[in-house]
Amino acid sequence: MAQVLEFKLPDLGEGLTEAEIVRWLVEVGDVVAIDQPVVEVETAKAMVEVPCPYGGVVTARFGEEGTELPVGAPLLTVAVGAAEGSSGSAPSPSSPSSSLSSGSGTESSGGSGNVLVGYGTGAPAARRRRIRPDRLDRAVAEAPVSVAPVVAAPVAEVLVAEAPVHEGPVPVVSPLVRRLARQHDIDLRRLAGSGPDGLILRADVDRAIRTAEETAAATARVQAPVAAVVAAPNGVAAASDAERIPLRGVRGAVADKLSRSRTEIPDATCWVDADATELMAVRAAMNAATGPSAGPKVSVLALLARICTAALARFPELNATVDTAAREIVRLPGVHLGFAAQTERGLVVPVVRDAHTRNAESIGAEIARLTELARTGKLSPAQLTGGTFTLNNYGVFGVDGSTPIINHPEAAMLGVGRIMPKPWVHQGELAVRQVVQLSLTFDHRVCDGGTAGGFLRYVADCVEQPAVLLRTL
Repeated sequence: MAQVLEFKLPDLGEGLTEAEIVRWLVEVGDVVAIDQPVVEVETAKAMVEVPCPYGGVVTARFGEEGTELPVGAPLLTVAVGAAEGSSGSAPSPSSPSSSLSSGSGTESSGGSGNVLVGYGTGAPAARRRRIRPDRLDRAVAEAPVSVAPVVAAPVAEVLVAEAPVHEGPVPVVSPLVRRLARQHDIDLRRLAGSGPDGLILRADVDRAIRTAEETAAATARVQAPVAAVVAAPNGVAAASDAERIPLRGVRGAVADKLSRSRTEIPDATCWVDADATELMAVRAAMNAATGPSAGPKVSVLALLARICTAALARFPELNATVDTAAREIVRLPGVHLGFAAQTERGLVVPVVRDAHTRNAESIGAEIARLTELARTGKLSPAQLTGGTFTLNNYGVFGVDGSTPIINHPEAAMLGVGRIMPKPWVHQGELAVRQVVQLSLTFDHRVCDGGTAGGFLRYVADCVEQPAVLLRTL
């Protein structure tokens, strides 16, 4: 006898409350193995594949590609123990709360309960098999459903004008949904949720916003047909044919973090121009070395990262964060160095763990590895969090300087402009030198200008005279 089990979007960690379906990896009727990836989702931090803890036949999927689902919303249902025709029987059912397998489980061992991305029982992946529709229907019809009835119908339309007012708590789980509704003056009590048990999803609020915008636009066209601009529901004037781009995924996460940084952190910026001619000469000499002792090429970013770790050892005040609730400055023992990387999905900040224990060659190798993962969208949430200081090389975009925004909850960020030939007074003579602008934005709560200036001056001295670093190596 088959049993239909519901698999919900698991908690992906790092405080993530929702994810967007990017690509389904299985179809209805496919046979899946325990811990087989069934869907690829994009969170605010990374693109991940979600494994299913059950083995059996997929009977329903919830959400089309591009749909955002909150944590805990149904992803799919699996008929466990359903007939598979000539291929035998599917795995027996198991509770989602069962303990994790040690790695020797097989398809017949039932659900592993393992829904953490990147972990698995080690069971061999099953070939995708399609069950004949008549057998699938018969198996599902005979199966005792252990969850709420599965409705494989389109998401219900959101009722705004005529929806009854909810009494009691509003069925909303995601704080993002509540905030979005507040920003657009949407009354959640008048929305009919399309999630399980009437749960109000972000898609419901988005539809309500679009409905309100269309109503406002139609009213404006009737009242002022000549007008080219209408008032949007959030009070922002916008052309009637303006393109609207949702702030979600990586872009939404960046927007939230930068807004919080500017709201919570009293930041200040100082900058200095430095003669990088000697640094570039040292790098060229390193990369020109031959023989058994010659290692991989060293990038400018790797050298600057090593300079930053040396500077933070001298000025640990900047390797810190502020516990606002406790009103305490927390100085961190190790340097986990973040670096800004531009990708097709937007700006991400991979983190080099324990950068204070690495030399320039090791830091450069780790930066190269993480950069490649960022470009292919394979960075895990763990590789994008936990930084204590960020290095931002915006010189690659051909600009001289900028005022960095601190990567909350860190206390400082060093920005580096392009290195280019400029007239410079060198040893009392006017000469053409390789000049770079360095900008440091710091949290004025963790230190004063003297400390920030001392940090930046030490970095500039190391750029101008790399031999300064030999004292600390």
